[in-house]
Amino acid sequence: MTTWRPLPRIRVLAIGLAWRGTALLAAEVRDDAGRLKGVRPPGGGVEFGESWQVALRREWAEEFGLEVAIAGPPVALENIYTHEGEPGHEVVFAAPVTLPPGPHMTANTIEAREDNGLLFTARWVEFATLDTTGPALFPAGLKPLIHPPA
Repeated sequence: MTTWRPLPRIRVLAIGLAWRGTALLAAEVRDDAGRLKGVRPPGGGVEFGESWQVALRREWAEEFGLEVAIAGPPVALENIYTHEGEPGHEVVFAAPVTLPPGPHMTANTIEAREDNGLLFTARWVEFATLDTTGPALFPAGLKPLIHPPA
């Protein structure tokens, strides 16, 4: 298993909030032993000279092979955290996205691939259970800022 550590700099991320009713599509976040720590909406780093919108669409295309449409304005938050004893610092743009029709809308889990080739699993998680009876939602502090569409 490859270990992941935060970079020693501030990262800017763009993540997509994809909804299926009241369920949010979220990628599993695991510790070094493979235990589930929580989940995070899919997305990734904003490259130099790239807007968060372009980065968000690019990340979904790279990881899932899907062309997503940004469906509303983002919420932005700062995330200072620790993962496996290492500090991390992010500024995150989280925006609702619309997924194209396909089997990913009915599957419980979706296998995807990071740009470094590593596989990861995303799954539909009931929003109400996040941070309570279900897994923790990362980044911390995101849940109060978002909600399923009406």
